[in-house]
Amino acid sequence: MKTQYYTACSLDGFIATEDHSLEWLFPLGDINDTSYPRFIQGVGALAMGSSTYEWMLRHVVKPGTKDQKAWPYAQPTWVFSSRELPAVPSAAIHFVRGDVKQVHEAMVLAAGGKNVWIVGGGDLVGQFHDAGLLDEIMVQVGSVTLGSGRPLLPRRIVSPSLQLTDARRVGPGFAELTYSVPTKR
Repeated sequence: MKTQYYTACSLDGFIATEDHSLEWLFPLGDINDTSYPRFIQGVGALAMGSSTYEWMLRHVVKPGTKDQKAWPYAQPTWVFSSRELPAVPSAAIHFVRGDVKQVHEAMVLAAGGKNVWIVGGGDLVGQFHDAGLLDEIMVQVGSVTLGSGRPLLPRRIVSPSLQLTDARRVGPGFAELTYSVPTKR
C-alpha cells in the first residue's frame, strides 16, 4: 500500500493555470495511453483539496445541469477544506479539515490494502509530504509551458531528494516520470 500523488503538469511545473484551468492538458494526449488505467485499479481511497473538488463539480459532475453526471470514482474520497462544500448524492465523500496525519489512517483503512491517491492540489500533497506520509509521485510532464499557475508541489524537497524509479515517453506530448519519496532521517 502506498500514498501516491498522480498528476500531470506543464514542462515548467504547473498543474493548472492561475484560474484552475486544465484546458492546456487535454490536447496533449489520450489518458488511456498513460499508466492511468492500470494506476486507478490499484487505488482504494482518494484525497483531494477543495479546488480540485470544485473543479470536478464544475467540469465532470455538473450538478443541476442537463449534462449532470455521477461522481466518477467508486472509491471513498476525502475532501480537505476549511469551507462548507456541496455534497454529491450517493457518492462516498467525506469532508474533513485539519491535520492530514489524523485523516490518513482512516483513508488507509478504507483503502483495504490498495493505494491512497492524492488527486490534484500541490499544497495538499505538500502537507502529506511534510507529515512523512507521501510514498510516490507519478507525473506526466506535458510539452507546454504555462509561465505561471498552480505549482506541482509547492515545497522544497532537497534532502533526501526524490528517487527517479521510472521514466517513459507517452505519445508526442508527455514524459511520464515516477519518483519514490524517501523517508526523512
